[in-house]
Amino acid sequence: MMKTILVVEDDRKIAKVVKVYLEGEGFRVFTAEKGKEALDIAIKEPLSLVILDLMLPDMSGEEICQELKEIGDFPVIMLTAKSSEEERVAGFALGADDYVVKPFSPRELMARVKAVMKRSQKLDISDKGPISFNKGKLSIDSRSYEVRNKDLLLTLTPTEFKILSVLAGSPGRVFTRGELVDGALGYQFEGYERSIDAHIKNIRQKIEDDPRSPLFITTVYGVGYKFSGKKDD
Repeated sequence: MMKTILVVEDDRKIAKVVKVYLEGEGFRVFTAEKGKEALDIAIKEPLSLVILDLMLPDMSGEEICQELKEIGDFPVIMLTAKSSEEERVAGFALGADDYVVKPFSPRELMARVKAVMKRSQKLDISDKGPISFNKGKLSIDSRSYEVRNKDLLLTLTPTEFKILSVLAGSPGRVFTRGELVDGALGYQFEGYERSIDAHIKNIRQKIEDDPRSPLFITTVYGVGYKFSGKKDD
């Protein structure tokens, strides 16, 4: 089945170039110049991914990103001229799965699209049920891509799910930020340490009862992070 991508970009030349490259890779592509138009398309079409410019004429990209996350469970790549590390980290904090700064290489963008799509695909582990920790307090199901805190279904982005899965797959092991980037994102990029910290903060807000005193993901200062939950028998 052909995967569908929405490109939200008010610069028609950039939108056209991105559309041509995406269609050359076999994707079905919609384009939108304004935020409201993008949200209307997202409601009507089964999207696999959104490429979102943060500087739009009618709505802020940050606002659109939040609304898109409420519409569907698809990854978002932010495409923007905002290049500071603080702005990139803010983008990840909103739930973006990747961040590409203008001017950019279309080939690099295609590589980012493929990497994000790959890690957003549901894992096919048909013979295994969910793995639970701390007497069922936290469960992770790679078949359904679901994470639960007891009976409460949590909403994680594909990147957050991947990072949590990497950590929970080896309880007690300390992962450096670089190892988490390699294991969860599949490639290195500028500012990756701060972006991993932003993702970890988001995950803690979702899975921990008290994010300031985390039970499951703990910080090993000067090194990285480890999963401290105890796997149920």
